[in-house]
Order: sequence, then C-alpha cells, then structure tokens
Amino acid sequence: MSSFVRAGAQSAFDSLLPPRCPVCDAVTARDEGICPACWTAMPFIEQPWCARLGTPFSHDLGEGALSARAIADPPVYDRARAAALYQGTARDLVLSLKFGARRDVAGVMGQLMARNGRELLEPGSVLVPVPLHRFRLWQRRFNQAALLADAVSRASGVAMDPLALERIRRTRQQVGLSAKERQINVRRAFRVTDAGQGRLHGRNVILVDDVLTTGSTLAACTRVLRAAGVARVDVLTFAIADPVTNDL
Repeated sequence: MSSFVRAGAQSAFDSLLPPRCPVCDAVTARDEGICPACWTAMPFIEQPWCARLGTPFSHDLGEGALSARAIADPPVYDRARAAALYQGTARDLVLSLKFGARRDVAGVMGQLMARNGRELLEPGSVLVPVPLHRFRLWQRRFNQAALLADAVSRASGVAMDPLALERIRRTRQQVGLSAKERQINVRRAFRVTDAGQGRLHGRNVILVDDVLTTGSTLAACTRVLRAAGVARVDVLTFAIADPVTNDL
C-alpha cells in the first residue's frame, strides 16, 4: 500500500473516530494530544525545586537548596525529578494511562518527563522502568513504567533496559497503604536479573515510574541496584504525589 493510500485511509478513519483528550475526552487536533483547557490546568513543576527530591519551592533558595523533607528524611536514591504534581489533570492523565489503557498518552508524558529530567539524562546513563510482577503484567497487558521509559528514551536518546530489573514477589496494591505498610509490602520484591548484573554494573541508572508517592517502591529498587554495583540511582516520574493529601 502506498504512503498516499495509507494517509488517505488514516484520514478517513480519523474523521470517523477523531482523537480525543485523554483527560476530558474533548476532540483534539492530533493523537496523543491534550486539549488546551487541560494543558492550561496541568500542575507542571517548574524551577526552583529541591535539588534532591525535585519538589517545587515557592521562591528561589539558591543552587543546590534542599527542602526540609529532604534534610530530615533523605531518600536512598540520589535525585528525583518529575513533570507535574499528582493532582487535577495530571492525576487524571496518569489514571487514563494506568487504568484506562490509554497507552497513546505515554508519548507526550515521556516528553514532559525528559524536559524536567534533562539533568539526570546524561550520556551513558540507562533508563530502567520499575517492573510489574508477571501476573500483574498478564492482567494489565502492559507496564506503564516501561511505556514511559521508552518515551523518555526516544525523547532524550538515553538507552533503556526493560529487562535488567524484575519483580520476583507478587505484592499487594500500594493504594491505601500507610508509608510503613508500603515499605513492608515491597521488601525483597525486586532483583537485578543475571543479564542486568553485567549491563548495569558501574553505570548511572535512572529508575522510571508513573508517580512518586512515599518512595517505598523506588527505594526497594534502589537498594538492589546498589547491591549490584550501580554507580548512581536517580528517579524520574511523571508526577510527584503528596502522601498526606493523595490516596495512591
């Protein structure tokens, strides 16, 4: 089939089923598009932010400034960055990908993640998505973290390794669990694969997930990566949630 015929067929299909905003379902101009109203309402994270956690400051505290939370309870990973706060339209977008099977939105989400995570995305680093247990993957048919990591890889040119880390224990959903319960839930749930041991040793790893809440899952992944000889572990997510106000 020629490119002209394919383009015509796609145009006819789009006229019957036009692309829609994954947040509000309004008709959009292109696939993966977010409508102007939802884009305007997106709670994007802009600098200045905490050098460690990536959470926004109300005013500039200077280069390398840390938030009170980062000082009082520093994470086991080195740095975290995210594109938006987990509220409003950003929360709706995450849920449309994760539970609404809107895989098409991963592209635009990954582009936004690459923008805010550019200081992490150094040459030679590797993107590693937080894995799902094989039973959960069979149920959902896709891993949203892997889709986002692939999108970030395409936007940044940084390599992705989706098979370096695996979830070896089936855990409960983290939704509704306290911070302590989340830590217990993911304890000994991950391992670096045999192949991943060689590929990741001595490298800088960027863990990718959809939302950073208490950080329990990402901390569990970080510990096994460090034990495997990884040089540095950073975290890149689409959104950062406030565990006090967000039920995730």
